[in-house]
Amino acid sequence: MELKDIVAINGKPGLYEVKAQSKGGIIVESLIDGKKTPITATHNISALNEIAIYTHDEEVPLRVIFKSMFENEKKAISPKENGAVLTSYFKEILPNFDEERVYTSNIKKILQWYHLLASKNFDFASIVEVEEIEEKE
Repeated sequence: MELKDIVAINGKPGLYEVKAQSKGGIIVESLIDGKKTPITATHNISALNEIAIYTHDEEVPLRVIFKSMFENEKKAISPKENGAVLTSYFKEILPNFDEERVYTSNIKKILQWYHLLASKNFDFASIVEVEEIEEKE
């Protein structure tokens, strides 16, 4: 399982792994319950590999944040913590994130996704930066 194959579907809980192309869209499998579902062009989907978080300087890809959470000395906290705890934790992971544009609900979603991927034994150590990919070519 690679990050580029994992998607979030607007209005549906959890994350999904892209399994195949179909005539009208794609087939995805829920990471929560393993059910396969057809997704058409009318669904709003976001590949985790393409999501970025606002900072005061630039947008930081979600993959960088996941890798930072994985490499952080402390374990990723529960998304059910209060807003102040979530914000404080996120400042450790991404010190210059834009607090006016990154809401507590966004931090909760990122932590939920991280925990879901971790429960599926996702290899966060295998996440590479775009710069690393370009250097290999």
